[in-house]
Amino acid sequence: MLIAPVLVLAALAALPARSAEEDELDLSQMSLSFEEEFDTLSVSAWGPGTRWIAHTPWSGDFGGARFANPEDGFPFTVKDGILRIEARKDAEGEWQSGLLASVDPKGNGFAQQYGYFEMRARLPVAPGLWPAFWLVGKDRSEYTAEIDALEFYGDKPEGYSSVVHIWYRDGNHYSRYTRNEVFGDADPGDFHTYGVQVDQDWIRIYFDRKFMWKTETQAEHRQPLYLLLNLAMVDGPTKDQAPSPSYMYVDYVRAYRAD
Repeated sequence: MLIAPVLVLAALAALPARSAEEDELDLSQMSLSFEEEFDTLSVSAWGPGTRWIAHTPWSGDFGGARFANPEDGFPFTVKDGILRIEARKDAEGEWQSGLLASVDPKGNGFAQQYGYFEMRARLPVAPGLWPAFWLVGKDRSEYTAEIDALEFYGDKPEGYSSVVHIWYRDGNHYSRYTRNEVFGDADPGDFHTYGVQVDQDWIRIYFDRKFMWKTETQAEHRQPLYLLLNLAMVDGPTKDQAPSPSYMYVDYVRAYRAD
């Protein structure tokens, strides 16, 4: 979700042949380590003491909307076990929206090294909208290790992107990318699961718990990772075509650890 040019590489280029069985998701070999069902919502601007904060822990807004401090009815509402994240223009015509992160600026909160991370959500389809589900490594002293399980652009509703990043402090940038063209028969406006499994060797992407793509785990990603989800806006002219308000709906966020 950080803004910089992305090096687009062939999804499976140069990867050794592997059996399909080892890429299948097997939750029977894992145990639930984090569960957010959104029956209620524990969130504050920066913590401490809440399950979520409403900004990136490093205070980095991005895109064409500012992430708002939570207040009654905006940008988050919870009803019948569903979280609604709202993006809308304020009185000055500027976009505001919502982000949730599971770790606060002091490192308090949920993070986990390795395992499976999943969100079940409905995505908004319109130009300018940019919902995402992603992970960031807790150690940002020399680099930021990032895994974007889901990046969806509302003006490209045929699929979504998954990207693995390492952002080095000296300006260097590592990335691996794939495009998951899944919305032929499926509809992004319906509930689907978006997941990523991380182990010592591989990062694997799943849609509705079906294997989509994998890339080799780099040393920088072998650390505790925390959760982020948001409804961002593209920082460009397409955001002016987005309906105000626009909504993203999230049924749950879960994490599993290998037993």
